[in-house]
Amino acid sequence: MVEAPSQRQQMQQVVYRILDANLDRAREGLRIIEEWCRFGLNNAQLAGECKHLRQEVGNWHTAELRTARDTPGDLGTDLTHPQEELRTSIESLLQANFCRVQEAMRVLEEYGKLYHPNMGAAFKQMRYRVYTLESNLMGYQRHQLLWRSHLYLVTSPVDTLFPTVEAALKGGLTLLQYREKTADDVLRLERGIKLRQLCHTYGALFIINDRVDLALALDADGVHLGQQDLPIAVARQLLGTQRLIGRSTTNPEEMRGAIAEGADYIGVGPVYETPTKAGKAAAGLEYVRYAAKNCTIPWFTIGGIDANNINDVIDAGAERVAVVRSLMQAEQPTLVTQYFLSQLNRVKLKPESSNN
Repeated sequence: MVEAPSQRQQMQQVVYRILDANLDRAREGLRIIEEWCRFGLNNAQLAGECKHLRQEVGNWHTAELRTARDTPGDLGTDLTHPQEELRTSIESLLQANFCRVQEAMRVLEEYGKLYHPNMGAAFKQMRYRVYTLESNLMGYQRHQLLWRSHLYLVTSPVDTLFPTVEAALKGGLTLLQYREKTADDVLRLERGIKLRQLCHTYGALFIINDRVDLALALDADGVHLGQQDLPIAVARQLLGTQRLIGRSTTNPEEMRGAIAEGADYIGVGPVYETPTKAGKAAAGLEYVRYAAKNCTIPWFTIGGIDANNINDVIDAGAERVAVVRSLMQAEQPTLVTQYFLSQLNRVKLKPESSNN
């Protein structure tokens, strides 16, 4: 006659099942993240950290825990949520799996204390490493996309804000700055949430003009600061090392200062006089030529640039351009975006074609 398991044994089996399920969940999530680091980013360091974490998790996945698995009797296999079926971008996929891994490790940290005296402490440390991995990976992604971005749209408060931005994103825009000087913060927050979602959907960077607090509130990719705004060091302390910080510059001295302070990119201009910067003298093409020879970080020419003069700016050495009116007031923003990008992409092809 087989003796019925005691209450203690039954509880032990429940704990084993919880540990088994969450060990599987953590390993699966780490593998998904690792594949992007390996194939998407081609980053051996990030992929290696994923692999090491995955192997450390696997070391705790003993035969004893696996034996407790009861997939047919697991109610969780039938539970789902609409968000689990929706992945709008690589970023949303990565964030979902980081959440999955972190939640699983928190469960393993707590229930692991009932299984092995060292398991709770081990998973606590691994959970912190996953937080660091998430920060490093997202920061790396942002910087990579910044370097690849050649057109930068700075918004202005128009009635067609959202359709215009989405049309530009459809045309290939990968960098957007939300700039609105006069609206109250409630409205800025509301509009910022919608713009951030649009950027995430199309895989674009989302930057906030001037306001570090709004950048944090909106979980933006970074902030753009003017010469009279917060020092970059203070903004960096608030935003952390993984978010982007841009700085407007109008001359070589300001450019050198921004680079020395640790800006991730700068604006160079205004090249031409523009109502967006009323009362500010144009820096002209001479400053563009100076930046082309001396700037060591990504830089975007800005100020009165449109379809009629973009090639003059390109000929002066610009490879990246920021625009406001020429896109925000365009009748066909998608086509204008595609035109700008086609001209800027032509610049990137020049060295290759000259070798043929």
